[in-house]
Amino acid sequence: MTQSEKQIEVGTGSEARSITVRHRSGPPDRPGLVWLGGYRSDMAGTKAVELDRWAGENGYACTRFDYSGHGESGGDFKLGTISRWLEESLAVFERFTGGPQLLVGSSMGGWIALRMLRELRASGNQERILGLLLLAPAPDFTSDLHEPLLTEAQKKDLEDKGYYEEETPYGPDPNVFTRALFEDGRKNRVMTGMIETGCPVHILQGMEDPDVPYSHALRLVEHLPADDVVLTLVRDGDHRLSRPQDISLLLNAAAQMLAG
Repeated sequence: MTQSEKQIEVGTGSEARSITVRHRSGPPDRPGLVWLGGYRSDMAGTKAVELDRWAGENGYACTRFDYSGHGESGGDFKLGTISRWLEESLAVFERFTGGPQLLVGSSMGGWIALRMLRELRASGNQERILGLLLLAPAPDFTSDLHEPLLTEAQKKDLEDKGYYEEETPYGPDPNVFTRALFEDGRKNRVMTGMIETGCPVHILQGMEDPDVPYSHALRLVEHLPADDVVLTLVRDGDHRLSRPQDISLLLNAAAQMLAG
């Protein structure tokens, strides 16, 4: 199965940004995989690379890309919002995939996956989603996980500067959270009622995750249908879920869901 790297432009005028996509082709009669990364992560991360490798070895199409302001894509990270990254995700999905797809969303990518599902269902294209495989999913993280813990200094920075910075163990540069991200996040909340999926959902969640507590995954399950939902708790798993044993869980879950 061949892999190609391409750039597409999303948005017009001052909103235009170049999105870098790596697409591995697969048989047209088999479903494919779409990788949706997390906040400030990119498609060169361990989980995305291993998923793509596995897809190539097992004859599945796989599409991965970087949101604007991430990795190899253009655009200013500080302009990023859930709506903006959702628009890019839908554009990549429409341009590079055909037939049923398994959306694999990590952290914020889980939120993007749920919003994509809602948009595709609204447009009558729900059959394009084979299932959702969510790793440490962080839907509504701005309002539910970050806002309640904001310090007075962070609130002041949001008000005065429009953003605040926060140290992160995942890289040398601090995370940046903008007022626009929080405001837009409220408009994209999904855990406000039942989430009609119409497809299987499998969640992998570490119980030692310092960024997205496993209680958040339990709350998400409460908003999902009673059938076709599996939650796998990894007792010693962290937020990354990138250890060999975590990757094995990811690939086994993907194989099961693709096989139906």
